[in-house]
Amino acid sequence: MKYNTQERHLALPEYGRSVQKMVDHALTIEDRDERQRCANTIVKIMGNMFPLLKDMPDFKQKLWDHLAIMSDFKLDIDYPYEVVRPDSLHCNPERIPYANGRIRYRHYGRLLEDLIHKAVEMPEGEERAQLIHLIAIQMRKNFITWNKDSVEIRKLITDLEDYTNGAISLREEDLEINELQPTAAQRHRAAMAQQRRRPARKK
Repeated sequence: MKYNTQERHLALPEYGRSVQKMVDHALTIEDRDERQRCANTIVKIMGNMFPLLKDMPDFKQKLWDHLAIMSDFKLDIDYPYEVVRPDSLHCNPERIPYANGRIRYRHYGRLLEDLIHKAVEMPEGEERAQLIHLIAIQMRKNFITWNKDSVEIRKLITDLEDYTNGAISLREEDLEINELQPTAAQRHRAAMAQQRRRPARKK
């Protein structure tokens, strides 16, 4: 028995070996008109294999591109579209510029760090105070993503001072304590976690 693993590699396996054999047969047809009719039939068969994609605007062009690829660009016919070029199939994608800057506290994230730097540059006033307050609330949300139990307001203030090298220095009463304190559900989870950590009493 001859297995598929012993057959030659398929350029586009999603169409199967039967379609590839049709393309190979089209390459052997000497009459150009007959070869064109054969190519049109192959493209129709390829399109019927994916009926859900027929509404795509460039669906037919993709089929002709795939036909050219499966024929290794050797099929001499009149393509209704400008098909893909062989050199464009193996080009390397452009390198994505990643931000490599150091993040002081990774659990707060880079966006929050950028907001803190923005707040430092702002002049004193109500707008700056509101932004700092929102930053503190967001710091708490980001912090409890890693520490599910609770977060102390003093910890947030200390981290904010460290972020800004002392440019933003707050007192606990400067922040609305109710918004920054843990919720009832978080306090319950913290109590349950603390209870689980207690050693069992010896009988």
